[in-house]
Amino acid sequence: MEALMRKYATVLLESCLKLEKEQPLFISFNIERIDFARVVAEVAFEMGIKDLYFDSSDPYLKHEALKNLEIDELKDLSFWNKEMWNVYAKKKAAFLMLASEMPGLMKDIDPEKIKEMTKYSYKTRKTFDKMRDKSELSWCIAAVPTTGWAKAIFPDSKDPVTDLWNLIFDICHMREEDPTKTWNEKMKRLTTRSNKLTNYQFKKLIYQSSNGTNFSVELPKNHIWASGKSWINNKKEVLVNFPTEEVFTSPDKNTANGIVYASKPLAYQEVLIKDFWITFKDGKVVNFDAKEGKETLEKMIHLCENSNYLGEVALVPFHSAISNTNKVFLETLFDENASCHIALGDSFPECIEKGEKQSKKKLQRDYGLNKCDSHVDFMIGTKDLSVTGITEEGKGIPIIENGDFTKEFE
Repeated sequence: MEALMRKYATVLLESCLKLEKEQPLFISFNIERIDFARVVAEVAFEMGIKDLYFDSSDPYLKHEALKNLEIDELKDLSFWNKEMWNVYAKKKAAFLMLASEMPGLMKDIDPEKIKEMTKYSYKTRKTFDKMRDKSELSWCIAAVPTTGWAKAIFPDSKDPVTDLWNLIFDICHMREEDPTKTWNEKMKRLTTRSNKLTNYQFKKLIYQSSNGTNFSVELPKNHIWASGKSWINNKKEVLVNFPTEEVFTSPDKNTANGIVYASKPLAYQEVLIKDFWITFKDGKVVNFDAKEGKETLEKMIHLCENSNYLGEVALVPFHSAISNTNKVFLETLFDENASCHIALGDSFPECIEKGEKQSKKKLQRDYGLNKCDSHVDFMIGTKDLSVTGITEEGKGIPIIENGDFTKEFE
């Protein structure tokens, strides 16, 4: 296990972040995984890193604070203040965000408190977000298991944390002699797919599925389909999601129409939202429901300005390395790379030609890209989903049939 952890840490720093000697490194993680954070630090110091900041969090302490304090009192705590993210963004640090979901932990917390503290967190890290949007920062989101998350995935296991570690290592190809080579090959395939989609310059996408999804959204002119990699100042290529299976772009925020049904539960701020649907009209969410977590879904949709409009559409094959595990991970990093998904909230400037060089206001005005402080993905992919691209001339091109990419886009 120790050898695989070290290999995982090395791939994250060297291959995903492309960490440079003496570049500052910022690591955010759940306190339960301090053991892995130490492994990352060991590898980083061996690479010549001298400035390393640990941003640790304890969800259980957050839970107690949310349960016992009022919103104004909560803002006095350090849990939700992300000012250090801005400090290290200005240093041009590399950011490694180690995701660890705690499904259902906050189910007894007032959704209004979660909404307000989520907004507060976004407000305190504006500099980081702006620099990331302009492709000025190296960053990567990867996952590490916690006991609560592992038990949700392996409820009958005697050692669920080890089981989840092993599953993560398998998905990320850590048992191979050279996982970086494998990921380079995968990214070449995803780049080819995104380039084909970009070249079509589809005017509209139409989604249909037997679960009730019947939805369309338009794409702006000069849009670009991207994969899970990003060029930092056009100098180095980093892998921002690890693992990744998606290609994605940003739609015109004012054009979504129809209904989408979630195909997987959504773990949002440690609250589970299950069996939900959302209806759009002229881009805006106009109706929704959920069998579980409806009040949290409502707060998420109306979190802040424009959080009720779309910022992303992403395509993922139903049969992929993550999906084929037949696990619902209850962690967006994995579930979004096992299913086609869309996201409420902020858009991606890099999904417009030369978009990183333009302001968010200009992108919103000229291309309809959404400008928002939040960004929440939810999954809509099914085994019978069809996605059809409509060209400028009105011709329908099948992109996904029966859940998987057609031969044109394999």
